[in-house]
Amino acid sequence: MSNHRAAPSAPSPMASSASASRPLSKPMVITAITVGSGLELYDSVVYNFFATLIGPLYFPVTDRVGQLLLSFAAFGVGYVMRPVGGLVIGAYADRVGRKPAVVLTLWLMALSAALLVLTPTYAQIGIAAPILMTAARLLQGFAIGGEMGPASAMLLEYADERSRGFYTSWQPFSQGLAAVFAALVALSLANVLPPSTLTAWGWRVAFVIGVLVIPVSVMIRSRLDETLVPTKWGDSTAETHWQLVTHHWRALTATVLLMIGLASAVHMVVFYLPNYAAIQLHIPLSQSIWAGFVGSLLLMILSPFSGWLSDRIGRRTVVWWSRLAMLALIYPAFVMLNSHPSLATVLTVAALLGIPMAMTSPATLVLVSEVLPQRLRATGLSVSYYVATVIFGSFAQFFSTLLIHLTHNANAPAYYVIGCGLLSLAGLAMVPETMGRRLK
Repeated sequence: MSNHRAAPSAPSPMASSASASRPLSKPMVITAITVGSGLELYDSVVYNFFATLIGPLYFPVTDRVGQLLLSFAAFGVGYVMRPVGGLVIGAYADRVGRKPAVVLTLWLMALSAALLVLTPTYAQIGIAAPILMTAARLLQGFAIGGEMGPASAMLLEYADERSRGFYTSWQPFSQGLAAVFAALVALSLANVLPPSTLTAWGWRVAFVIGVLVIPVSVMIRSRLDETLVPTKWGDSTAETHWQLVTHHWRALTATVLLMIGLASAVHMVVFYLPNYAAIQLHIPLSQSIWAGFVGSLLLMILSPFSGWLSDRIGRRTVVWWSRLAMLALIYPAFVMLNSHPSLATVLTVAALLGIPMAMTSPATLVLVSEVLPQRLRATGLSVSYYVATVIFGSFAQFFSTLLIHLTHNANAPAYYVIGCGLLSLAGLAMVPETMGRRLK
């Protein structure tokens, strides 16, 4: 494993290790860093798959559309805290170190997942039920917001100048793997348990699985080597993160715009498409979940290739062509869905849209990571990603459902993705190619 660091002052892994244990192997390093991101998407996908079941249990609205909107809003509200978590924990990671930050986020995720598992329904405890459910989503959002930036920065800083794209690609790979596993868990529960049992308590089993993984993940992460020299709170870098806005506003703006296209694409393919198939096309949930599985599988399979390719032909080239492909395919895909509403069509569309989604994810992530200096990387990456995700990603399902209801146009979600994609191309035009460059 290359131990190149983004700054020459960074300590070597062997010097920074406080224990006498053997250094982790390359696969274990990647696993340890990316496990939190995997848990993030696992919980989100599980919640999304069971949103139509959770809604009636916690949001007692008689109107079905209103119930769906509230359920999707509860899904989206967790994202509101992600920029806050990114700012707070990202600043902590940029000053104290990546390792303590990524361990902290895992424990916070464990607490939020436990709340999701243990919270009684509205019929059992009344108004406290939706309040606790929302609180769990907010805490989870805060933890996840602080997870992605430090973890991605750590992956980047473990790599050398010829492999940063490949190393960073394991972040979206872990998310795809977790989403595939979440889909398999959801499909198993939906097909094995009777509908009444699934509604009563079966859906909680999926969240229990996520909780059980966290203690093991903490143990593995505790063996990671630090990739950043910690700074003291009283030194001259105390105003550093304000400089992210004052001195690096162009890079910050570009990363937000780039993340808009990424967030809308991922949420549309992995999260919204299964629900769209169930609600608009009247395909049973036990079958429509396969759409999320296909999209997630492609994200898992193609992410390492996309990262490797970005190390060979450039980050901007991979992002440009994958975004154009998504813009070209999204509208015909929805026309196909509504013209031939069947499971085969849904899976075909998931595959067609999943390819550009999977190709753009790693290349975008490494590009936005490289345009920020090391002392601002975790904060800038976290905040830009989650600001874009809160507005254009997490509420994509909410806005798409609302647009369909208001316009009576079943293809409205396609226009939403096209708008987000065009904004992201403006961000791409603002950044230089970073392949092979020495990091700041």
